[in-house]
Amino acid sequence: MHTNKPIEGVSILVPVYNEKVVVLDTLSKLTSTLNTVAVPWEIILINDGSSDGSAEIIDDVHQQNVSVLHHLNNRGYGASLKTGITASKYPWILITDADGTYPVDRIPEMIKKAESADMVVGARRGTNVHKRFFRSIGRDIVRRFASYVAGAKIDDINSGLRIFKKEDALRFWHLFPDGFSFTTTITVASFTRGNLVTYMPIDYYKRTGKSSIKPVKDFIGFMSLIAKLSLYFRPLRVFIPVSLFLFVLSWATLAYGYFALHEILDATWSVIFITSIQTFIFGFVADMIVKRFYTK
Repeated sequence: MHTNKPIEGVSILVPVYNEKVVVLDTLSKLTSTLNTVAVPWEIILINDGSSDGSAEIIDDVHQQNVSVLHHLNNRGYGASLKTGITASKYPWILITDADGTYPVDRIPEMIKKAESADMVVGARRGTNVHKRFFRSIGRDIVRRFASYVAGAKIDDINSGLRIFKKEDALRFWHLFPDGFSFTTTITVASFTRGNLVTYMPIDYYKRTGKSSIKPVKDFIGFMSLIAKLSLYFRPLRVFIPVSLFLFVLSWATLAYGYFALHEILDATWSVIFITSIQTFIFGFVADMIVKRFYTK
């Protein structure tokens, strides 16, 4: 599925939301880095309804290969990337943040690696990685769950520095949410589709400005999203464990009633047992539907 051909061109998407302090510095580093690569490129800055003056700052940018798009209202990270992808002109999409957290000097290496992969992701596993303890725990739980669903080891589920094929983004378009789950979605979708995903360890710096991520809310959203993706791509990975749990629970309930309460909880056992069988059957029906209508 992957190619071994040179990259024909790459569109770099940079969502901007209240980043007036650092956006021009990020743009400067990006252009300096991209001027060293022998690949056609463009930079698209997408202002997502900023209220701090970021819009006016990037509107004053008049550089070759740099364009600016605006959302009148804040629509979300995923919506910004979708706007950028729609406007992009090259077959490869590279995304990064405007807040200075990602090492844009690694972009030439990522572009080179993309010649033999379908997607290259910067995994935040370098020697200089800024982490927040509780956010790291949540991210690790999400990553492990996603790895189970995808059936492959995922080093970084939602890194915002990655390069992927535009055609793959368009193929998964209907799955992309408007919020922060864009990167999670394309990661899980790429693995379940059998794309070759390569990881490259990178540093991750402390951001400039205030993050708009809400850890608890976004954690719940990420877990819910991965469960939905599992139902879409690999339903058996959800239905079978639930079915087995209910099956064991039904017999455990029967044993508890007999030995502890000295009565047979036949009605409770029947409901749980039948539900486990139904869940098992639903899983196989869902799997057949996926295999019938979803083709790689």
